[in-house]
Amino acid sequence: MTNRHAPAPQNSQRPEGRNQPQPSLTDPVRYPSGAAAPVLTKRAFLLILMTLLVPGSAQIVAGNKRLGRIALRVTFTVWALALTAVVLLVAARSTLINVIANPATSLLLVIVLVVLAIGWAALFYNTLRLIRPVLLAPRARPAVVLALILAMVLGSGSLGYAAYVLNVGRDAIGSIFASNGPTIEPSEGRYNFLMMGGDAGADRTGRRPDSLSVISVDAKSGKTAIISVPRNLQNAQFSEDSPMRKIYPDGYDCGDECLINAINTEVTNEHQDLYPGVADPGAQATLEAVSGTLGIKVQAYVLVDMDGFSKLIDAMGGIRIKAGGWVPMSGDMVDEANGIHGMPLGWIPAGDQTLDGYHALWYGRSREFVDDYARIQRQQCVQQAMLKQLDPATLLSKFEDIAKAGTKVVDSNVSAGQLGSFVDLAMKAKGQEVSRLTIGPPDFDASFSTVPDFEQIHSKVDGLLAANAAAAAGADADTVVPQAAAPGLLSAAGAAPGTQPPPSPSDFTPVTTTPDGEPITEEMLNQFKRNGDEQSIRDLVATNGQCAPL
Repeated sequence: MTNRHAPAPQNSQRPEGRNQPQPSLTDPVRYPSGAAAPVLTKRAFLLILMTLLVPGSAQIVAGNKRLGRIALRVTFTVWALALTAVVLLVAARSTLINVIANPATSLLLVIVLVVLAIGWAALFYNTLRLIRPVLLAPRARPAVVLALILAMVLGSGSLGYAAYVLNVGRDAIGSIFASNGPTIEPSEGRYNFLMMGGDAGADRTGRRPDSLSVISVDAKSGKTAIISVPRNLQNAQFSEDSPMRKIYPDGYDCGDECLINAINTEVTNEHQDLYPGVADPGAQATLEAVSGTLGIKVQAYVLVDMDGFSKLIDAMGGIRIKAGGWVPMSGDMVDEANGIHGMPLGWIPAGDQTLDGYHALWYGRSREFVDDYARIQRQQCVQQAMLKQLDPATLLSKFEDIAKAGTKVVDSNVSAGQLGSFVDLAMKAKGQEVSRLTIGPPDFDASFSTVPDFEQIHSKVDGLLAANAAAAAGADADTVVPQAAAPGLLSAAGAAPGTQPPPSPSDFTPVTTTPDGEPITEEMLNQFKRNGDEQSIRDLVATNGQCAPL
């Protein structure tokens, strides 16, 4: 008969955990009830920090482990993708930019960032529930809630803002660049872009470029040269593949009105049928004229609307330059007392200046009291200042304003698919010295644009690009290209062999006084104008073509 009171066998099985201590119940992280107030405060800040640094980890240790595991998988996946992006940024930057600039992938990335931002915000809300503010000491509650809000703004808010910025950039890229343009290949190791600045005001038919500059960039090093073509160049030669050669086989030679900047308007109004399927026939024809004139292949163009140009400068926060002489801002101001009409509205002084958009536009366009070539030099300087001073910090802090201004200012046939390659080149070019050539003074005689010698132009351009390529390769350009064939502001200023060359473009002293040492003032210059003594003004502002970006 079995003894009901006999002790149980020693090897009998008990349900696991029965009558044994539960250490997890004493863990204040997962089970905060009954914990001391200082411990609860530390726990709250710890959970907030965990959610900020490793989203999902707070749920693993103190909440819904299933939710935590899902969040951690997403976190680790995002970290892996971010690490891949960093590797691409170092090893294949252009590929990364092309992926981001692609309309489809950029839209997908915007959606992903928005979803991640919402998900991260939800984790912060869940963390607030895990903290259980009612258990906290009354004095600690505001600090904990404020810390959680700040962490949410820093984490989830940053992702949301990144999605917004990416979407703004996506819209800007779609507005400015061609969505499916042809792939551009280097020509003799260089990319050549035509930058045209002009406007299509109410008194004009079509866009008339007031400035034409070719930016030639070494495809490997980013070493850059700028070649400026005067707007009044006559008999411009069209490239061999240009449809306009059928009409002007010997050049654009229909008389004194056939200046190179008139090609855009003529083609837009009369010859669009020669360019079927081309978005902007006038711009394309101008590109072909510049190609044939310079003897190089210009692959793409960028149009800058000068009326909107000032908005872009303002969006950047202005540009900094060293001005060689005073520049007038002319207008319709009338001095009736002295019978003077067309008085300057104001002056941009010589010396170090920070120019907003309005003054930068005047600085680049003013040509009163000097010739077009002084203006060209100033335009080159403004372009270089923009490239030099548009640093990553400025771009990020003012991205939205710059992007919105850019859509109103810039148009281009550059394909968005190659944007990454060209941004990569621009970053390589940043900080390098820029070679310059003007098809006019100081590199050619003032009358050269009326009767240009195209063989001489081709020789000068070839010499400039050869010297630029030699410098890009780390060689001494003087050993490759003779002085006479290496154009630019130094060689073109007329220094004879064996003589001391003139100062470099940035090594000049601004003219701020008269020959007698009296400071030049705005009132002095305007008084000369009232007196009808324009020659004195010309003498005092003759150096206003000198300019260097700061």
